[in-house]
Amino acid sequence: MREAVIVSTARTGLAKSFRGSFNDTEAPALGGHVVKAVVERAGVDPASVEDCLFGAAAQQGTQGYNIGRLCAMAAGLPSSVAGMSLDRQCGSGLMSIASAAKSIICNEYDVAIAGGVESISLTQTKHKNTHKARSETVVKFDPTAYMPMIETAEVVCDRYNISRESQDQYSLQSQLRTAAAQEAGLFADEIVAMNATMAIVDRETKEVSYKDVNVDKDECNRPSTTLESLQGLQPVYKDGMVIKEGRNITAGNASQLSDGAAAVLLMDSKSAEMQGLEPLGAYRGLAVAGCDSDEMGIGPVFAVPKLLNRHGLSVDDIGLWELNEAFACQVVYCRDQLGIDNDKLNVNGGSIAIGHPFGMTGARMVGHALLEGKRRGVKYAVVTMCIGGGQGAAGLFEVF
Repeated sequence: MREAVIVSTARTGLAKSFRGSFNDTEAPALGGHVVKAVVERAGVDPASVEDCLFGAAAQQGTQGYNIGRLCAMAAGLPSSVAGMSLDRQCGSGLMSIASAAKSIICNEYDVAIAGGVESISLTQTKHKNTHKARSETVVKFDPTAYMPMIETAEVVCDRYNISRESQDQYSLQSQLRTAAAQEAGLFADEIVAMNATMAIVDRETKEVSYKDVNVDKDECNRPSTTLESLQGLQPVYKDGMVIKEGRNITAGNASQLSDGAAAVLLMDSKSAEMQGLEPLGAYRGLAVAGCDSDEMGIGPVFAVPKLLNRHGLSVDDIGLWELNEAFACQVVYCRDQLGIDNDKLNVNGGSIAIGHPFGMTGARMVGHALLEGKRRGVKYAVVTMCIGGGQGAAGLFEVF
């Protein structure tokens, strides 16, 4: 059987949505930047790339155009390179990599690029969610189908007795691990610096000015975070204008909104060998699972066992885990329910610290897992996502 290997990875730094460095940078520009980077890092002929698959949760930002094809074009790849967009909400970036890998395994092509991108700044505002459309037919069968993600997190807290204290402690861990990794330069091999033009809105006059910036690191994390500062934050979710007692989710124990893109270049292993390339690792498999919409955050609890069972592995066989930090409550529940060693989980922090560009995060985590897995000498890494609407996805990768 053919083998799909990953030979290069690249991502942008993550910038805060609305007021960060990428707040005026369109998704194809972000995606095109990392597509160009993975081709250059792999050292392959751009014309050898046959497909460019990109995931995004907010596809509206492309005015209906195919984000995969747009990213290939923005990267300056030849017109012969096809493109496709995927949407499994927060699992989109991971799905694009799995889809490209499976096409390589099935001998549909030899070389492909896959990744994810999100420009939250340009597709939604702080006051208007772009996903307001509701189908009464859907609601008839599932009244919670369109429940806001923050409300589903509160459901998980209540239903599974996840304490505010455990959430804040986990969030502090994410911030401190990210700060340590950033200080040690552990993200340097994956981030490719990008020039951008940032929009600045004057708070009083509302006038907009612009400045040139260079994004060469993540901008969202807060190294000075303390447990006391996290404990002092008020819950965010409100019923009307009132915060009810017992609410848990704060700006400190939930993922931040951010903008960015990530990509990997995949090849058939024999093609890579013929070109003298040293792969970072190989795609081994994917599992997806559904769960109740109102507890979407625990999706990995259902996807991970399916993945491991299919490959004859146990939780302890996995040397490194990247589990998306949408909310601290769901990470704590998934970690404890699955029995994941905390020392193998999100070892350099995650989305609570650096942000979560929905469709991009899964691709970022794959690239990071392979690079960090090699540093640690592990054999297997699992990347898993919770997904809006009540789903989980988990991908298995062998680290070389």
